[in-house]
Amino acid sequence: MRRTGYLSLLCALVLYAGSRFVSRFGIDEQIPGVELEPLTLLALTLASILLATYGGYTVCRTYLMDHTQNKRRQHDVRNVLRLTFGILGMVAVFGVVTREWVSVLFSLGVLGFAVTFALQQPLFSLIGWLYIMTKRPYQVGDRIAIEEMRGDVVAVDFFVTEVWEIDGDLVSSNQPSGRIVTVPNSTVLSSRVVNFYGEGVQYVWNELSMQVAYETDLQFASEVMVDVATDHLGDEMAKQVREYRDRLAETPVELDVNEQPTVNVTQGESWVELRLRSLVHPRRGTRMRNALYEDILERFNEHPDRVKFPVSRNR
Repeated sequence: MRRTGYLSLLCALVLYAGSRFVSRFGIDEQIPGVELEPLTLLALTLASILLATYGGYTVCRTYLMDHTQNKRRQHDVRNVLRLTFGILGMVAVFGVVTREWVSVLFSLGVLGFAVTFALQQPLFSLIGWLYIMTKRPYQVGDRIAIEEMRGDVVAVDFFVTEVWEIDGDLVSSNQPSGRIVTVPNSTVLSSRVVNFYGEGVQYVWNELSMQVAYETDLQFASEVMVDVATDHLGDEMAKQVREYRDRLAETPVELDVNEQPTVNVTQGESWVELRLRSLVHPRRGTRMRNALYEDILERFNEHPDRVKFPVSRNR
């Protein structure tokens, strides 16, 4: 790609030199009724601008891609370069065609006011893209929920965000549906955006509920659930909780966060519900929940005299 960029810049330089040669020495030939010199000069100049724009974009993109390891940053850099070189190329082409740079810039400003009324939604989406690039409500690779849609961000373009859908009306249990949902960027300006995997603490709190009978030894059952969760999460959760506390320390919010899983007890209609609270990776929530269910039920069944289930009752 870099060689292609350099070759395009070289060709642009040659074409520009050709345009200067034509401008200096002229072309006497003409087609009936049409002089060749202005057309040749315009064609050479426009071609040199287009090649220079493409070559500059390609060289800058290749250099920045090689020095940016993060795929999210690579995606952002590519979009910013496309917008920057696209605007520069468009202004240069209009300036050459009209030969009046000041009037081109003024015309673009006047045209902008007219376009604002005709293309409100695309402009709002472009403003939404600028907001996404600066404030970072989400970026490529994040798992988000926006309006009634939830999924993983796969691309953020100038006007739309593409999301790999999670759940939806096809599947459940926090699994991908296989569909790509396109969301206008303007949505972030008017809707709530939930980011499950953003910068900072990349884990979320999760709950697992177990229903047991009133005759259950609640202290014993709670200890079993905590022990099983600690075996699965343990050091990983403690590490993430410390990062969570560091993030909270930067805000005025005061919360008491436990480094180990905890169990909350709530009363149901004819049973007691034990809710295991733990910190897990958002993409491993279902997998971890299944593993915890299996191990907790196995441990419960080893002590039928201490843990009883609400059999033959409304649940």
